Amino acid sequence: MRNVEPVAISGMGCISAAGTNLYAALGALDRRCIATTAPPFAVDKSCPVFAASLPPQISHWQNPEYCPASRTTLQKCNRTVHLGVYAAIQALQQAGITCADAARLRIGVCIGTSVGASLDFLSWYRQWHVTQHSTSATGQGLLLSPAEQEQIQEELRAFAHSNPALATTELFGFSGPAVTVTNACSSGTDAIGIAAQWIRSGVCDIALAGGADALSYITFLGFQSLKLISSTPCKPFDLHRNGLNLGEGAAMVVLENKNSQTRRGALPLGFVVGYGTCTDAHHLTSPHPEGQGLARALKQALAQAGIKREHICFINAHGTATSNNDAAEGAFFRKELPAIPFLATKGGTGHTLGAAGALEAIFTLAHLARQQLPASLGFTLPDPGIGLEPVAVPTTITGSFALSQSLAFGGNNSILLLGKGDSVCA
Repeated sequence: MRNVEPVAISGMGCISAAGTNLYAALGALDRRCIATTAPPFAVDKSCPVFAASLPPQISHWQNPEYCPASRTTLQKCNRTVHLGVYAAIQALQQAGITCADAARLRIGVCIGTSVGASLDFLSWYRQWHVTQHSTSATGQGLLLSPAEQEQIQEELRAFAHSNPALATTELFGFSGPAVTVTNACSSGTDAIGIAAQWIRSGVCDIALAGGADALSYITFLGFQSLKLISSTPCKPFDLHRNGLNLGEGAAMVVLENKNSQTRRGALPLGFVVGYGTCTDAHHLTSPHPEGQGLARALKQALAQAGIKREHICFINAHGTATSNNDAAEGAFFRKELPAIPFLATKGGTGHTLGAAGALEAIFTLAHLARQQLPASLGFTLPDPGIGLEPVAVPTTITGSFALSQSLAFGGNNSILLLGKGDSVCA
């Protein structure tokens, strides 16, 4: 028996380099499309990234039936918030939750991000550095032109609206709790797990949960300094993997309890049946090499769901294509889940950081609904050091439960145990 009530998922939305909605993204994964682009900032152009094709004009994607905020208000927000709102509108539309519903329901918002709520200070530093050196000989202080001052003011205004959960709550007019989770690359997974607990405990009637992150020059430089960026499309779990590709995007789900879902006549696209999270504290930027944190997170998720590991029909791996991450996940699979197929999708989306866990949770639900897995993009040659290999060809699965797992800097390990819904979602 399950120890906790499953939480129904009645709406899903996403945007990434793989596509501007779930249907397009699944098609790209099925066709093994790799949509890398040159970075949109002045760095080594030989290092590809995965940029999302968000329509540049807000009027092209804002839907006032679901998001009543004006275009002027939306324009004040940063790209991370825009990506999140874009995915949220899709999820709410699929769930059938309009502005009128928002006025009478307690709708909570829990959104994970890695750098989306950060102040982009790099342009300020550049201006200070140039001005400081150009005026040092004359002894003059820091002088900024009117245009530079306006740019700084604009960035400050955007930063004031950069908290994804708070901004989303205000833009949509929701009245429930609002929490932004910043747990590095497990943020999206954690946000869904936390929101599911809100539903179970009655904190809110409905929750909008997921993750969002936009490409950042500072983030790119950080990963580059750690020598984790690949100059070629990434190869998760491959013998010749040599690093990750950064991506951007957002993914949102609408969560509600079974009574609410039944009362509204909403179709359950899937269920959150378990969630586990654990910090292994092994290293600042590397997971425990034996996947000990993942093993503890799995134990928590299984206990919460009340099911056995043999009921799991596949795993959506974190699969960043870095040496340490893939080796740690491989060790975890060998010890804990050796006979269960696992899939890596970052070859089609890039590593979307705080959005990754939410995006991959949606992919997991879609694959469960279809009972079919695509090939793992980028994988070609098995690594004897890992000892297992991801799904390399389209594969039929049979079962009702799957795992979506995320690892993060700081030693965080989080797992969602997801259940198949009654409706095919794509």
